[in-house]
Amino acid sequence: MPIASFQPPVRTLMGPGPADVHPRVLAALARPTIGHLDPAFVAMMEELKSLLRTAFRTENALTMPISAPGSAGMETCFVNLVEPGDTVIVCVNGVFGGRMCENVTRAGGNLVRVDAPWGRAVDPNALEDALKSHPEASLVAFVQAETSTGVSSDSRQLVELAHRHDCLTIVDAVTALGGSPLEVDAWGIDAIYAGSQKCLSCTPGLAPISLNERAVAKLKARRAPVQSWFLDLNLVLGYWGDGGGRRSYHHTAPVNALYALHEALLMLCEEGLEPSWARHRQHHLALRAGLEALGLELLVPEAERLPQLNTVAIPDGIDDARLRRGLLEAFNLEIGAGLGDLAGKAWRIGLMGYSCRAENILLCLSALGTLLNAMGHRADTGTALTEAQRVLSGT
Repeated sequence: MPIASFQPPVRTLMGPGPADVHPRVLAALARPTIGHLDPAFVAMMEELKSLLRTAFRTENALTMPISAPGSAGMETCFVNLVEPGDTVIVCVNGVFGGRMCENVTRAGGNLVRVDAPWGRAVDPNALEDALKSHPEASLVAFVQAETSTGVSSDSRQLVELAHRHDCLTIVDAVTALGGSPLEVDAWGIDAIYAGSQKCLSCTPGLAPISLNERAVAKLKARRAPVQSWFLDLNLVLGYWGDGGGRRSYHHTAPVNALYALHEALLMLCEEGLEPSWARHRQHHLALRAGLEALGLELLVPEAERLPQLNTVAIPDGIDDARLRRGLLEAFNLEIGAGLGDLAGKAWRIGLMGYSCRAENILLCLSALGTLLNAMGHRADTGTALTEAQRVLSGT
């Protein structure tokens, strides 16, 4: 049988990412490809850096997208800032804190873990204890928005603690950027990375990063070469530049993907950061009201919940894989499975970027109610939809 052009099904993406991509962003992908050193493209790169500074709420000169997914943004921060022998404290409350630990070890750092229960925020007191016990530490790393659990940690407080003990900070904002409050400069975050595929309504494959002057000074003072050639910021900056001068060839940038990110960030600026944060919050409250009416429970304490990623306990007697398969096959709806300690115990329902829309919430509640009832869990779908609409209307 001959192979034909691939035609993907049209899905509604309400998992942990990727999220639905806005039509304007998809249209940007189809614009004519030009050279990655073309003067018109270089001018667009400068605009892209400015748009990213707005999204991160920073004036950092070193703010740009890495030509690879969010995981490469993470690795960029660690391989550039961690030298062999450095003591690095990593706060772990989910899968992605664990991946930070892997990066420290592979970069030759001395790892100190500060563990918190899955489904809970990082404990500032536990971090302070670790800082006091390890005065030699030079870096603290943590996840602001833990994608595996739907938990938000207090970045401002954790960064303040780290600085009090003369440590730089690395922050994972992959699920946070664009969806919940994030203030890089006001909170003093030294190095941060994110992803294009979540609250920015963009396609997967790019990792915005930002480093402040303190982080750049540590990078410039390295004794050992950065272990990754591709992610060595000393080299990458030759291509992304400082706003003037010639660009040196480093790699062939993903030209059309960068068009898409430019459009996505432009849309975020048009909406405004605070309105975007408020939209994610309101839609989370509507989803929560509907889920509770279906007899479902959110696992994360209210004060620590991420609006854009909702972790829902799977009721007793419900087959996790069967229900998610039913959502996909009958409703073209994707939600996420639990990871790690939450595997088989929870669903992760995303409300990120273009996925954060009223029609998606109503589809999700209706589909869940239908399948839960069919599987023996009594769910009042009508009440769930009414409650969600009440919150969405502000009444």
